[in-house]
Amino acid sequence: MSYSIQTNVSSIMAQENLRVNGDFQSRTINRLTSGYRINSSGDDAAGLAVANKLRSGNAELQQGVRNANDGISTLQIIDGGLNNISKILDRLKTLATQSASATFGGDRTTVDNEFQTLLGEIDRQSASIGLNTGGASAVSLSVYIGGGNNQANSKVTVDLSAAQSDSTGLGLASIAVLTGAGALSALTAIDAATATLGQSQGSVGIGQSNLEYAVQLAQSQISGFSAAESRIRDADIAAEAGNLSKSQTLQQASVAAMSQANSAPQALLALFRG
Repeated sequence: MSYSIQTNVSSIMAQENLRVNGDFQSRTINRLTSGYRINSSGDDAAGLAVANKLRSGNAELQQGVRNANDGISTLQIIDGGLNNISKILDRLKTLATQSASATFGGDRTTVDNEFQTLLGEIDRQSASIGLNTGGASAVSLSVYIGGGNNQANSKVTVDLSAAQSDSTGLGLASIAVLTGAGALSALTAIDAATATLGQSQGSVGIGQSNLEYAVQLAQSQISGFSAAESRIRDADIAAEAGNLSKSQTLQQASVAAMSQANSAPQALLALFRG
């Protein structure tokens, strides 16, 4: 082994190791303080791309769950209105049954006035929930949730296009109970309207159930995506704490070794002493 004053190879090697150990310590501290294993593209470019895709899907699903819950709330409002219209139909049937009896001794005009008022109330309430003829809710409602392999599989459709629940949609627009015969016809129409309203309520109920199932799936996907992203992006704190202790020890050793390497050329001066 040759000795040189011009070039201190040992010192250069010690400086390089000190730099490497310093970089290692900086990365370790960065991971510990941020909580992430990947803090920049250089840490793990491929892993970062996968983690970002998972995070994007997670964000989509979280908003999708909110969309689905909004849809459920909308359908609950519609369902409440339909339940109330069902009660009105019960009252209409009571009035029609009363007027249809030949032994009815009251004023059929008074009965019909209430009957027509209730038909108007059906129109008002159906308009309030958007299920009047041409109403905003009497359409095919699409709720985007996400999580599917394509856009078609990422949404839930609730078809209310045939759920018009006003007097026209229920076939009650032109009925009256001013006569016994008219009341009998009204009873037939009310029975048909009750069946039609039941189909509309069934569509709303199916829509609610589908959205609730979709929320359950989305929540499960969110948990899976979050766990997968965490395994890729998050730092293992226990391991990084061990790395920090290791880096500190290596850096102290590098500083001590570099001090020794820098002092080594001075020993060559002893060769010039007589």
